[in-house]
Amino acid sequence: MTRLGWLLPLLLLASPGWAMDLMQVYRQAQAYDAAFATARANLEAGRERGPQGLAGLLPSLSLSGNTTWNDNEVENNGVKTDRRYNSNAYTLTLSQPVFRWQNWAAYDQGKLGVALAEAQFVQARQDLILRVAQAYFDVLTAQVNLRAAQSQKVAIAQQLEQAKRNFEVGTATIVDTYEAQSRYDLAWAQEIASENDLEIRREALRVLIGEVPAYLASLDAAKPILPPQPPQLAPWVEAAQKDNTAVQIQQKNSEIAAKEVQRLRAGHYPTLDVVANVGRNHNAQNIGGVGDIDANNIGLQLNLPIYQGGAVSSRVREAAANYNAALSSLEGARRNAALSARQSYLGVVNGLAQIKALEAAQESSQASLDSNKLGYEVGVRISIDVLNAEQQLYQTRRDLARAYHETLMARLRLKSAVGALDEADLQEINALLQEDRS
Repeated sequence: MTRLGWLLPLLLLASPGWAMDLMQVYRQAQAYDAAFATARANLEAGRERGPQGLAGLLPSLSLSGNTTWNDNEVENNGVKTDRRYNSNAYTLTLSQPVFRWQNWAAYDQGKLGVALAEAQFVQARQDLILRVAQAYFDVLTAQVNLRAAQSQKVAIAQQLEQAKRNFEVGTATIVDTYEAQSRYDLAWAQEIASENDLEIRREALRVLIGEVPAYLASLDAAKPILPPQPPQLAPWVEAAQKDNTAVQIQQKNSEIAAKEVQRLRAGHYPTLDVVANVGRNHNAQNIGGVGDIDANNIGLQLNLPIYQGGAVSSRVREAAANYNAALSSLEGARRNAALSARQSYLGVVNGLAQIKALEAAQESSQASLDSNKLGYEVGVRISIDVLNAEQQLYQTRRDLARAYHETLMARLRLKSAVGALDEADLQEINALLQEDRS
């Protein structure tokens, strides 16, 4: 393949007129969204808690040194002697903890901190998927609303012109003209409101991806939306109470709080360390020559805390209270996860039923409009009947599009409620889209 052949797809993707689908918007949001960038940085920071906790179990090595200029006056039997000399020393100290229970608790906290950071990042990724999908479908819904408002305005304008002609030739009353004019003015106002709403939705999408695509792929109504699997509510609620990301985060927080109680309680326990020193002390005296002392020693150092003013006991009680608070937050997260699973499950099931009903209503509304138009032509219907039928059809189309979008969002939220939302779910929805440049 030539170089141009490789570049052509990229040039098409970069073209301002190229339609973007849901996955392309998501990929761009991953690189642009500020909240997700913050989550990535927080994940990198959180992963450092593991090495920090491990450091308390490993040996530490330090080097210290000093140099001093001494100017002393020594009196011996009434004779004063000045002694001026330089002394310097260095010490290399190795310390290896043997028993420090608080360090073991901190090590466990570090591992839990890493798991917490990863769970928080999973939650941030799921939140990004939901925000991208919501912004995407908000734009699609706003586009449908605008198209419906524009179509209704055009249809009412035609009815208005026809009512004016009929009034001029005497086949209709001025009431039909006034009614059509009123409907036209309302449709015009609705079109302006729909244009404003679409612009707001596009700007919300810009915040996520940095630009507003010229076109977004829309839903293909011929492709069915699958019901939840399993079809029963109970398994979803049970899974949400256990696997929901917020539940996982609170679970890790409660475990960290429990380890904090252990760590602070260890303030009452003795500590034992292996300590080794290597050093040299050098003295150069102007009257006594040079003296060097080399020191090499190794031993055990025991420290037994006896009384610290009650600070340790107070910190333990504080940590115990924080642990109880963490347990309460965990229970609250489980309840909220169960509620979210129920709401999202019902949103999918009822949304599918609503889509089916609105599809039938759309066919009926179209048939009603055709019948009223025919009746108006033969004189058995008036213009208001046609306008009402048109308004009913456009309202049904808007409701149907909204039902599609809300059902798909409920499906994503259901997977998020059980902690299972990932890119594969977004790809399944993306497969329901088709390019739309209208």
